[in-house]
Amino acid sequence: MKITSINPYTEEIIEEFELLTENQLHVEIKKSREAFLKWRNVEITEKTKLVQNLAMELRKEQRRYAATITREMGKSITESTAEVEKCAKLCEYYAENAVAFLKTEYIQTGEKQCYVNFEPLGIVLAIMPWNFPFWQVFRCAVPAIVSGNACVLKHASNVPRSALEIESIFTNAGFPHNIFKTLLIDAGSAIQLIDEDKVNAVSLTGSNKAGEQIGAIAGKRIKPIVLELGGSDPFIVLKDADIDRAAETAARARMLNVGQSCIAAKRFIVIEAVAGQFISRFTEHFRSLKMGDPMDENTTVCPLARRDFVEELEGLLNDARLKGGKIVFPDEPRPPKGFFFTPCIVTNATREMRIAREEVFGPIAPVLIVANEEEAVLVANDTEYGLGACIWSRDVDKAQRLATLIQSGIVAINDMVKSDPRMPFGGIKKSGIGRELSHYGIKAFVNIKTVVVKN
Repeated sequence: MKITSINPYTEEIIEEFELLTENQLHVEIKKSREAFLKWRNVEITEKTKLVQNLAMELRKEQRRYAATITREMGKSITESTAEVEKCAKLCEYYAENAVAFLKTEYIQTGEKQCYVNFEPLGIVLAIMPWNFPFWQVFRCAVPAIVSGNACVLKHASNVPRSALEIESIFTNAGFPHNIFKTLLIDAGSAIQLIDEDKVNAVSLTGSNKAGEQIGAIAGKRIKPIVLELGGSDPFIVLKDADIDRAAETAARARMLNVGQSCIAAKRFIVIEAVAGQFISRFTEHFRSLKMGDPMDENTTVCPLARRDFVEELEGLLNDARLKGGKIVFPDEPRPPKGFFFTPCIVTNATREMRIAREEVFGPIAPVLIVANEEEAVLVANDTEYGLGACIWSRDVDKAQRLATLIQSGIVAINDMVKSDPRMPFGGIKKSGIGRELSHYGIKAFVNIKTVVVKN
């Protein structure tokens, strides 16, 4: 069986790859197990040196890696370059902080000695998505590996070259072979690895359907798991907000990776008193977007990653139209080739529309108008998701009070939601379980071992 890498802009086949057979997969897992048994005993300071090397390797070929990302999944070369740089900064963060994060913690209890060690579990299976094909992998793999685990990657089937490039980066940085390993396998084989106890922990970033399936198997086998799933992030604009700044940031927050991001702002909840002004400014920013070649640094609207995503968005937009939504920019011409979808704003949006209830992975921006702050919070929380949220207000104390009422893992005040290596990342409700990044992320896949020495 083969998987195919297709350029979303040209629609041409880039490469085809053979999937591993069952026997080949078991051989590779055995290699990773043997590598882990040695790696777990390597001094943490030696591990951090290699993580620092990763940052240098990423920057050495930054443009080439960025081009690989853009060719495989279609995002702009500017965003791809920034993604590679963000991976390098993550590596530097853990190279500088891993020793302190994993240091033995001594606790006074009255006994002779009590302490907590952080010890690796074994092999972490990373099941990662296509939308940030480098960043998603590095933010899982680096903390897992520096804490002493091995990591095997089952990447999305449309970014196999990115997956193989990442493996080569770890090799070039000096890591032992098979400490990080890309496995070209299908979803069924990944599930088999969990169900047959071939791996010790699982990290999944993906759809809710995938999260439910992987979570059920991991739960049955009692394996630690981190799930980073969907989002329908509210972007709340209060009456006292800086409307110009809010509208400009709203456009960037919705158009991040052409809307193909779990933390992209997806529902724009605006107080009625300022709704007209916000929609006018918001529309101006959408009007300035430029659709075209993602390798052109002036392009701001790139193709979606796959053709079926375009069809899915058209269905969502048609549902909004039938339920009374007013569509701004629905008839803008698209390039003759490529998986493009014209960015649009939907006014008169209601909570009954699919675009207000489902995770919309593309550049559709529904504006929901509410009477007051209490209704804004109610609408924001009226979702099965709970990943990120934005609140815009000149009264920061008030915004912070409202932030405590928002059901999400992340709240940005007067800014867009972003991931940062220094801050924990993750959601609640159907947006996931566990946290990545920060010292929380490095402790996601370790045995937090208590040792008590009695007097």
